[in-house]
Amino acid sequence: MRELPIDSLPEGDVTVAVSHSSLNYKDGLVLNGLGDLVKTYPHVPGIDYAGTVLHSTHADFAKGDQVIGTGFRVGEIRWGGYAQQVSVSGDWLVGLPAGLTPQRAMGLGSAGFTAGIALRSLEAHGLTPQRGEVLVTGAAGGVGSMAVALLAARGYAVVASTGRSQHADYLMDLGASAILPRDQLDKPSGKPLESGRWAACIDSVGGAVLARVLGQVQPGGAVAAIGLAGGATLETSVIPFLLRGISLLGIDSVFYPNRERRAVWQQLTDTIPHATIDAITSEAAMDELLQLGGEILRGNIRGRIVVDVNR
Repeated sequence: MRELPIDSLPEGDVTVAVSHSSLNYKDGLVLNGLGDLVKTYPHVPGIDYAGTVLHSTHADFAKGDQVIGTGFRVGEIRWGGYAQQVSVSGDWLVGLPAGLTPQRAMGLGSAGFTAGIALRSLEAHGLTPQRGEVLVTGAAGGVGSMAVALLAARGYAVVASTGRSQHADYLMDLGASAILPRDQLDKPSGKPLESGRWAACIDSVGGAVLARVLGQVQPGGAVAAIGLAGGATLETSVIPFLLRGISLLGIDSVFYPNRERRAVWQQLTDTIPHATIDAITSEAAMDELLQLGGEILRGNIRGRIVVDVNR
């Protein structure tokens, strides 16, 4: 890490004094030079950021406003939140909801935001708590933890699937009603259809796990696909789609319309208790990021890491 002059910030109509950021899987890729995400160096990673507006020529924001930024490839092809300041388009920002601190906003971050979009998509598809159990895969990770907490707070019966049995109590504390070991999902069953157990699923694993889950969804149910920690290749059958009428919903949190972002952030703020956000998160300093970036790629991070950029 090194210091960069303020005048090297990219052009933008809003400059934010960042107080907190967070660590995501994509940040781990950028920190380790993987995924061909960064095109030029030097580069400032950090796909999430929260702080206070320093300068603005955007109609929606003025000096002193507290804001949240996620997505729009900030931290990838554009300098991001691992710095004291970030310069972006005001069209990419939302105001910090009342009652939410910047630190807790980054506890939610892209993970909570993605989980929120997934649940909104599933509920638009007809999901209600009365439909039955909802499966969350990769449940001990950042997005998975947020999905478990959000679903439980909304009254759903949540089954949390994880390959890390040591986190079972943590997931039950977040609201899971049962734990399903990942090894019960990560191998093909040899059947295109199995017993229809799940009303829906929020899947952050992809690969073999997603393929297996598709054959276990109830008629008319849906799976929200939000990640690929288990692989990008999906080897499956059209049978669950044809015989059970299930849907596979792709969730894109990067370019999600900004006019809808405020509603997602407000729902997260109104639904997930502050104590739950605090239980999911831990805090790190800037000089810990290189080490933690490797740990998140190895699947060794539980929940969310909030980064205090001034430490």
